[in-house]
Amino acid sequence: MARWKKPTKEKILEDRRILAERAHHGALRLPGAVAEIRKSFGMTQEEFSKMLGLTRRQIAEIEAGTANPTFETLDKIGKLFGFTVGFVPRTARELPSKLPSERQREP
Repeated sequence: MARWKKPTKEKILEDRRILAERAHHGALRLPGAVAEIRKSFGMTQEEFSKMLGLTRRQIAEIEAGTANPTFETLDKIGKLFGFTVGFVPRTARELPSKLPSERQREP
């Protein structure tokens, strides 16, 4: 297996810019977002897991999409980048034109 090469400062900054842009557009999805957040810090799974108080295996499983992380775990990961856990529409077409409470008031 090839050794992991620590990214340059420029690469880390570019990864963070791209991550923030994707988040702004609602394009971050699990499990890929966790790996992107970790890589934007230029960290290995081992380093990232220690920072979060998790095991490397937990991080690997979250990134592979085989884990079922708790809200608290996802919140810990998100807070590192200033994110919060929430619901995001899959596409703009899925956005309702009116809120359910507004629909109830219609004649």
